[in-house]
Amino acid sequence: MLHVSMSHAVCHKRLATCFMSHVTKNMDLKNFKQAVQQLAEEKGISQEKVLETIEMAVAAAYKKDYGKKGQIVKAKFNPETDELSFTQIKIVVDETMIKSEEEVKAEEEERARKLAEAAGELAPEESSSAKNLKNEEELKRGKRKEDAEEEFSENPEEKKVRFNPEKHLMLEEAIKIKKDAKPEDELEFPLEPHSDFGRIASQTAKQVIIQRIREAEREAVFQEYKNKEGELVSGIVQRIEGRNVYIDLGHGIGVLPPEEQIPGERYRLGERVKAIISLVESSPKGPGIFLSRAHPRLIKKLFEIEVPEIAAGTVEIKSLAREAGSRTKVAVESKEENIDPVGSLVGQKGVRVTTVINELGGEKIDIIEWADDIAKFVANALSPAKVLEVKIFERRKEAQALVADDQLSLAIGRGGQNARLAAKLTGWRIDIRAREQTEGIKTEPETTEKSAAESEPRADGRASEEKKADKEMEPKKEKETEEKGPEEKPKEKKTKKKKTAKKSK
Repeated sequence: MLHVSMSHAVCHKRLATCFMSHVTKNMDLKNFKQAVQQLAEEKGISQEKVLETIEMAVAAAYKKDYGKKGQIVKAKFNPETDELSFTQIKIVVDETMIKSEEEVKAEEEERARKLAEAAGELAPEESSSAKNLKNEEELKRGKRKEDAEEEFSENPEEKKVRFNPEKHLMLEEAIKIKKDAKPEDELEFPLEPHSDFGRIASQTAKQVIIQRIREAEREAVFQEYKNKEGELVSGIVQRIEGRNVYIDLGHGIGVLPPEEQIPGERYRLGERVKAIISLVESSPKGPGIFLSRAHPRLIKKLFEIEVPEIAAGTVEIKSLAREAGSRTKVAVESKEENIDPVGSLVGQKGVRVTTVINELGGEKIDIIEWADDIAKFVANALSPAKVLEVKIFERRKEAQALVADDQLSLAIGRGGQNARLAAKLTGWRIDIRAREQTEGIKTEPETTEKSAAESEPRADGRASEEKKADKEMEPKKEKETEEKGPEEKPKEKKTKKKKTAKKSK
C-alpha cells in the first residue's frame, strides 16, 4: 500500500499550481524549479520524468482550448530558457491502411444499430426518468470516446484506420516533406504558441500533473521494493488494524500479516521493527509490500549484520531450520581452517548470538558445525544430545541415530522438536533409538514375532480351560454362601447393637 503523506500531496498541488500560474502569468521560474527538485528528491523520481509529466499536462490544456478533434499535440518545455513550444504530430499512412467509404458507412450503421438496441433494452427496465437520462448520457459519452479513439478494423492484421487530416498524412504528401518517409512514421509540424489558457484547461492540466506524478511515484516505489524481495528492512510501527501490523518503511507502508508474525510477540506504536520483504505486488492503490518475521531467512540476515566473517565470505550459513518463536538450528561452515565457524556466530561471551536472540524476542538458537559426512552432520544436528553411532540408509534417505538411555528424551526434545528441526536441517529422515532398543532389534527381530504367533493359540486354550473351571466352581461358591449366610447375619446385628450402645453413652 502506497504511503502518501499530506506534505507530499501539498507538494504535488504546489508544483501544479506553480507551473500553471507560470504559464498563464509568465512568472519567474525560481519557485517552479524548487518544486520540481523537491518533488524529485522526496519521491525518488527523476526530474526528466517530472518535466515529461508537465509537458503532457500542458499539451492536454492546449488541445482543450486551441486544438481540433483527433489532433495529436506535443509540448516541449525548457526550464532553463523559459520556453514552451507546441507541435502537431501526424502519422504517415498509405492507401492500404485507410478504410474505404463503404467500410466507414457500414461501421457507422452497425454502431447506430447497437446503440439503438442498447437503448431499447435499457428503456423498459428503467422506470424513472432520472435513470433514463443517465443511460443517455452514458451512451453519448461512449460515442464520444469511440470517436476520439483510433478506429481499427476487426482484423488486427489489416490495421486499417479511418483517415483524419488532423491526425494522418498520406505517403505522397509526406515524401514531399521528408524524402525517406515511410508508413507509420511520425512527422512534426509547429503550432502557434499560446500561454493564456482558460480556467477549465488550467484545472485539467493541474489534475493531469498530480495524477501522473502519483502514478510515477507508485511505479518508483514498486520498482524499489520489488528489487528488495528477500532482503531485511527496518521500519516503525505506524498502526495496528485487527491482527495486521502496518510498518512505515520510508517510501512505502509494509503489511505484517498475522501468519508471518512471531507467535506471542506484541507490537507497540512507534516501535522499530526488522522484517524480511516476502512479496511485493502491484495494485491500482499502489504497491502492496508484505513483510515477514517468521521466515527462516530473517535469522540469516540478522547474523549477516552481526557477524563480519559472513560478510567477508570466510564463514557461510549452509542450512537453517526454524520454528518461529520457539527454536532455530543453524549449520555453519568455515572456508578457512584457522577460523571457528561456531565461535564466530556466538561471539565473545555470546554477544553476537545474544543480539540476534533479543531481536527475536528470546527465541532459542542452536549453532552447529556443518559436515560433508552425513553421519557426522546428523550427530551434530541432534545436539545438545550426545549421539553414540549413526547408521545411514541412502536408498531410503534415512539415518538411524543410536543414543544412550539417558540421552533419548534430550535427542527427541519436547514434543519431538529437536528431532524435527534436525530432520529439516539435514534433509534426512532421522530414527532415534536408545542402545537397549537397538540391541533387542538386532538379536531377535524374527524370533519375537514367531514366539508371539505361537503363543496365541496356547493362550486361547488356557482361557477356555479357565472358563470351564470357573463354571464348575460357581455352584460350590453358592452352596458355601448359603451355609455361611445365617451365621454371618447375627454377627452383623451384634455389631450394630454395639455401635448404638456407644452412641447412647
